[in-house]
Amino acid sequence: MTARVSGERDSQAAGAEQLALIRASVRAGRKDPPARPRTWRGAPLAGELPVARVLVDKGLVHLDRFFDYAVPAAMDADATPGVRVRVRFGAGERGGRREGGGLINGFVVERRATSDFPGTLAPIAQVLSTEQVLGPELLRLCRAVADRYAGALADVVQLAVPPRRARPEKQPSPPAPAPPAAPGPGGWDRYPRGPGFLAALARGEAPRAVWTALPGPGWPDELARALATALAAGRGALAVLPDGRAAARVDAALGALLGPGHHVLLTADAGPEERYRNWLAVSRGAVRGVVGTRAAMFAPVRDLGLAAIWDDGDQAHADDRAPQPHARDVLLLRAAHERAGLLLGGHAQTVEAAQLLATGFAAPLTAGRETVRLSAPLVRTVGDMDEARDAAARTARLPSLAWQTLRDALGRGPVLIQVPRRGYVPRLACERCREPARCRHCHGPLTVPDGGELRCGWCGREEQSWHCPECGGGRLRAVVVGARRTAEELGRAFPAVPVRTSGRDHVLETVPERPALVVSTPGAEPRAEGPGYAAALLLDGWALLGRPDLRAGEEALRRWLAAAALVRPQEEGGTVVVLAEPTLRPVQALVRWDPAGHAERELADRAALGQPPVSRMAAVSGLPEAVDGLLATAELPPDAEILGPVPLPVTAAGQPRRPGDPPPGEVWVRALVRVPPGSGGALAAALKAAQIARATHRAGPPARIRIDPPDIG
Repeated sequence: MTARVSGERDSQAAGAEQLALIRASVRAGRKDPPARPRTWRGAPLAGELPVARVLVDKGLVHLDRFFDYAVPAAMDADATPGVRVRVRFGAGERGGRREGGGLINGFVVERRATSDFPGTLAPIAQVLSTEQVLGPELLRLCRAVADRYAGALADVVQLAVPPRRARPEKQPSPPAPAPPAAPGPGGWDRYPRGPGFLAALARGEAPRAVWTALPGPGWPDELARALATALAAGRGALAVLPDGRAAARVDAALGALLGPGHHVLLTADAGPEERYRNWLAVSRGAVRGVVGTRAAMFAPVRDLGLAAIWDDGDQAHADDRAPQPHARDVLLLRAAHERAGLLLGGHAQTVEAAQLLATGFAAPLTAGRETVRLSAPLVRTVGDMDEARDAAARTARLPSLAWQTLRDALGRGPVLIQVPRRGYVPRLACERCREPARCRHCHGPLTVPDGGELRCGWCGREEQSWHCPECGGGRLRAVVVGARRTAEELGRAFPAVPVRTSGRDHVLETVPERPALVVSTPGAEPRAEGPGYAAALLLDGWALLGRPDLRAGEEALRRWLAAAALVRPQEEGGTVVVLAEPTLRPVQALVRWDPAGHAERELADRAALGQPPVSRMAAVSGLPEAVDGLLATAELPPDAEILGPVPLPVTAAGQPRRPGDPPPGEVWVRALVRVPPGSGGALAAALKAAQIARATHRAGPPARIRIDPPDIG
C-alpha cells in the first residue's frame, strides 16, 4: 500500500532531501540519521518531546497501529497523552513534502523524543480538547478487548469514549466526596455466603462470585449494598444492567443507601450531554460509583473494587458494533487486570457463569433450598391436569388449567401473561396441512399486522387470494399468536377486567395492585405494586424452546424465571403456569426453581460436544471466496478445527437485517473455527493477522470475524 500517512514505514514516502541525508549518513558509517529539524515550514516544534503517537479514528484492521506526528511548539502544553486531536490522514507527496490529505480525529497516546519513521513527520493540525479522556488504564483495556475479539483498537475506543460535548468539558466536576459508611448486609443475610462476600469487599479484597438471586423485588437493593460496600472501602464500583429500567432501579436503591454525590447513572435515557457530564465526573475521579447499561462496561472508574453485571444472558449485553464485545467478558478482563471483585448476578444462570464456577474462578452465591421454596411461587405445567377430563390440555393454547388459574388469581390481584412474540398474528400457516404461509413474490412470511390485511412481513405486498401451494387449501391459522391478539382474546373472555399490554413500542414500568390482565413480551414485564402478581401464564413455550439455537433452552428458562420472579411467593397464593412440554429440562428446572442445576447440565452437554464455552470459537462469514481466502491465509493454531463452511440464509429485499446478516441478495457462507481452552488468544491473533494481510495486499473481499458468537445454531 502506498504510504499516505505520517508515521508509516515506507521509505519511498520520505522527502527527497531527507532521504538523501539518510543515505549520506549510511555511507559515512553512522547508524543513526542526523537530527531532525525543529521546525515545520518555519514554525517551531515542541522542544523536549516533539513527537506524538496518535491513534487515528479509523476502524480498519490493517491500520490498527499508532502513527507519529510532529507537535508544534504552540500545542506543546495541550497535546498531552489522552487528548483528542485532528490530524491529516492519507496525505500525498508533492515536491518532496507531505501535503494534502483529509483531516481526521484521533487521540494522543504518547509523547516521545524521537520517531523511527525515516520521513518528515506531518504536524498535528489541531488539539480539539485538553480533556484527557483516553487514559493509560482505559487504553490498556481497549487494547485487551480488541485483541480478544480480533478487532481494531479504534473501534473499541469508539465504544469506550463517548462523543465530545464542549459544554460539560468547560464545567468543573464537583469535588470527590469522602468514602461513605458501609451499609448493613440487608437481604444478603438470606444467602449463606453473602455476608462473607461483603466482608471481603470491605477489606479491599477481590472476591469473585456467581450470584443466583432469589425471586422477588429485593435484588436491586442487594446489588446496591454490594456496590456501596466497595465504595465504603475507598475503591470504585461499577454495575452493568441490561436496560434502562433495571439500571434506574439499582440507581434508586444505591441513592437511598448513600445519598447524592457518590455515584452516577450512565444510560442513553439521560441524553448525550448529561451522560457525557457524568462520564467526565468518573474520568476526573470526582465519582467512583457507576450504574449503567452496556456502554458503562468501559467506564473509567478509578481503583475499581467491584465490577458487577446483572442478567448476563440478556442479549442486550452484547454490542452489535464491531468488534461486538460482550459486557460479561469485558468485566472479566477488568476484574483480572485491575484486581477487582466480580459479581455475576441474575435469577437465571448462563453456561458461561457455570464454567466460571467449574474452573474455580468464581464461587457460588446461592440461597438454601428452604429459603428458595419460601420465596418462589408455585409452578404448574400442563402435566398437572387430568388428561382424561381435559383432553386438550397438551394441545390447546389456553387449557382449562390456565383458565382456572386466571379466574382464581384475578380475585386477588393482577395477572401477568407472557407472550413470546409481539404484534397481532406474527406467523400464519395453512389450516389443513400446517405448511407455513409465505409470500409468492419473495417467500417471506405472511402476517396480519394489527388485525389488518394479509401481507408479507418482508416486502410488504398484500396477498389478496392466498392458496396453499402444498394442498391447495385457502384457510389460515395462527401458528404463533402475538401479544396484541392475545390481549384482544382475553379482553373478550374477561370483559369486566382491564387489559394492559407492555412491549417494545410501549413498555410499562409498573401496574397497580388491583386486578388486571397484563400481556407482555419477554423483557418488557412491568412490576406489580404491592406484593407482586397473583399469578403468571407463560404462553407458547414451544415457540421459545423450538428455536434453532444452541441457547434455546437456556434463553427460555431465563425469560420464564424473570417473569416468575415477579409473582408472589407460594405461601401468599402466587402461581405460575408454563404451557410447554413438562418433561423438558428447562421446564423441570423452572418447576424446581433450579437454574444452577440446569446450567451445570447444559455445561456438561457442551463439554461432551466440544461446544462453547468449554471451547473457544470464531465465526468467519462472507462471500465464499472471502471465507476460503481468509482461512487459507491464516496461520491457525495446530489444535484448531474448521467446521464448514455452510451457506447462510439469503436476505430478501425488505427483510429486517440483524448485525452480521448478508446484504440482500448476496449468497454468504459461514465457517466455524474451534480451538480448546488456552488457544483462544492465538486464534484471534491468527485471524486478525490474516485479515490484515488480505486487506494490505487487496486479496479480495473482506470476511467478517466474530469471536464466540452467541447465536450458533
